[in-house]
Order: sequence, then C-alpha cells, then structure tokens
Amino acid sequence: MPATAEHADAERPAAPGAWDGQDRQVAQVAGPDRPARIPEVDALRGFALLGILLVNALMMASPYGPGGAVDPDASALDRTVEGAVQVFAVGKFYLLFSFLFGYSFTLQQASAAREGANPVPRMLRRTLGLFLLGALHAVLLYTGDILMTYALLGLVLIAARNCSPRTALRAARTVYGCASGLLLLLGLASLFASDAESAGMDEELTAGFAGLIADYRGDAASVVRANIGQLPDTLLAVPLMGGFVLAAFLTGLYCGKRRLLADTGRHTARMRRICLIGTAVGLPGSLFMALAGSGVLGPRWTLLGPVVGMVTAPALTAAYLCGLLLFAKTARGARTALLLAPAGRMALTNYLSQSLVMALVFTAYGLALYDRLGAAAVTLGALVLYAAQLALSKHLMARHRYGPVEWLLRAVTLARLPKGRARTPAATR
Repeated sequence: MPATAEHADAERPAAPGAWDGQDRQVAQVAGPDRPARIPEVDALRGFALLGILLVNALMMASPYGPGGAVDPDASALDRTVEGAVQVFAVGKFYLLFSFLFGYSFTLQQASAAREGANPVPRMLRRTLGLFLLGALHAVLLYTGDILMTYALLGLVLIAARNCSPRTALRAARTVYGCASGLLLLLGLASLFASDAESAGMDEELTAGFAGLIADYRGDAASVVRANIGQLPDTLLAVPLMGGFVLAAFLTGLYCGKRRLLADTGRHTARMRRICLIGTAVGLPGSLFMALAGSGVLGPRWTLLGPVVGMVTAPALTAAYLCGLLLFAKTARGARTALLLAPAGRMALTNYLSQSLVMALVFTAYGLALYDRLGAAAVTLGALVLYAAQLALSKHLMARHRYGPVEWLLRAVTLARLPKGRARTPAATR
C-alpha cells in the first residue's frame, strides 16, 4: 500500500545532479513556506505501485494466488509467470511503501512545525481517515488491504515522533529480529509434520475454493459477503506481517530524521553496498520461497518457504530502494524516474483505483472473470493498467497539486479544505 504523499515535501539541496533542469516538471515549485518536493521519493512510490499491482492482481484473480495453494490446472507459462512474481515482487513492495510511509511521517511533522500547528491532532485525524478508507476497501474491493494495518501501526509512529534517529533505528532492528525469530521457529516446526499431514492442511485450504469462486461470480451482494467472510483470516495475518511493517516504518522514520533521501549523492558508496548485500541475501530467499510455494520441494516445505521469503524480503527491498536511487542519477534513470514520479504523487488514488479496476474485471461487479484467466494473462493486463495509470497520472499532476483521494485525506488531516488543489502556472512549466 502506498505511503500517502499529501505532505511529501522536504528540503532539497541545490547541488547539481541528474535531475537538474528536469525535476521542475514533477516537483512542486518551492516557496518561502513550502520547500521543493523530493522527486526521487515520488519515483519510488511510482515504482512500488507496479510491484503492488502485480501481486494484488494475481491475488484478486483467483484463489490460487502467489504463495497459496498450487493450481493443478495452471499451464507451464502461468506457473513460470507466477513464480517470477513471487521471486521479485511478493513481500517486497509493501515494505517499500512502509518505509516511505515512515519517511513521509517526518515530513508531516515538518509541515506542521512550519505552520505552527500541533502535529498530533493532524496525525490522529489522518490515521482515522486511513483506517476508514481501508475498511471500505477491504469490504467492497479487496480483502488484502493494508491501509488499516498502516493506520493502527501508525499510532506507534505518533508515539515515537520525538525519538532520536539512533533510537528509531535500534527499535527497527529489535522489531525485525523478534518478528523474524518467531516466524522462523514456526516455519522450522512445520518440518516435523509428515508429508501426509502437510498435504491434508493444503486440502483443507482448497476445500472452500468452490464456494469462493461462486460468490465472486455471483452478484454484488455475494462479492461483499465473500470479502467480509475472508476478513478474519486477513486479520490473523496482520500480527505475522505487522512486525515487518513496523520495522520498515521505523527505518523510514530514522532516514527521515537524518534527511538521507534529501541528498543521496553523499551516500553513493553505501547504497552500492546495500544493493550488493541486499540482492545476495534477498534473492536466494525469494527463490526458495517460490520453489517451496510451487510444490517442487514437497508439502512439508510449504510453510517454511514463505517464512524464509518474508524474513529475507527486507534485504531485497533495500536493494530495490538503493538501486532505483542510484539509477536515477544516470540520464536514462532520470527519464525513467520522471515517468514514475507523477504516479507516485497520487499513489493512494492509484492504489485504490487498481483495486476498483480489478474488482470490475474479476468479480460480479463487472466481468466476473474470477478463476477464469491464467497468471500470464492477468499479469499482462496488470502491466497495461499500470501503463494507463502512468499516462493518466502525468496528465492530472500537470494540472493539480494532489490526486483526488490525496486531496480528501489532506482535508481530513487538516480538518479544512486544502488550498490550491490546482497547480500554479509556474508549477506547470
């Protein structure tokens, strides 16, 4: 889920770089009370939207989603595509959004300080707005919503708003270590189950698929009923992934307090090391997760595989983060980032609209193609949707300061209608 960008302004040094002469196309014009945006942060959000879409599309298209039960009727191409999504996307991009959520939190504090406002009431209203949006999203469109999780764990950020950068980083490491240790113990314990016992659990998982398929192909009422019926299972997963989300929040809080993304040129060597180490740790873990999920390793590995994937996902997420920042310093990377940044500026709107489009395609709200398309077709459709969002975002952000949902959430945050939704002529040069 996207880190919302309604307050994503930060001070940016005037040193020359790959963005010079181009960032004004996507950066909001600075003023005495509004410093310039960091376009790389918007580009990161735009990039994360792609990964989120690829995963959510497969989850919304069929009960046999990535990391779940194996579809016995899937073709070799479909299994290959699903495996690729597992390796490169599953578990990585929600962490990237979580990091950016924590980073943007510090920008919201700075925004409130510039206006002489108490940040806590603003943050609490924003948290409530996110929770309500998430509840509607989960009930009406997609049960895999993470906005409610963001809202609840965002209370921890509010409580930790005045902590030192070192404390935030230490807390992130502690939370990650505890969450990883607990999951690894559970995963290793599953190896003591026999193949027959593990296969029996898989059969229990797939037993309700026929009813789920019928509900999603039925009518609007049955779609809502199916979504509500899955909410308890979704909520049970929150404690398992909540530790990793919170660790990413706190890491983003640390980086925001240190303003590390405001001047990435000073950290080039460190980012290269993170890319290498993150790929070396994260990619093998993701490969193991995909192999275990495909059933190649046998039934007893089906639980340990996702656990290893979750524990090593932050490493690959960090590699993605630093890799894109380094790529943005090149001429080609700057052009790519310029393409992604408008979508990132309205990431929340794009995230929710992705679910809306997919609900219209896969459920009885529209075409009712649930469990009728293979992973390859679904992924191709997701890429087409993403391309359309890039084009539409560029069009809207050239004329408006905020996306529609960003504007609404900002109004809730400020408890008043935001000023200047339309961009000034200078901002559209």
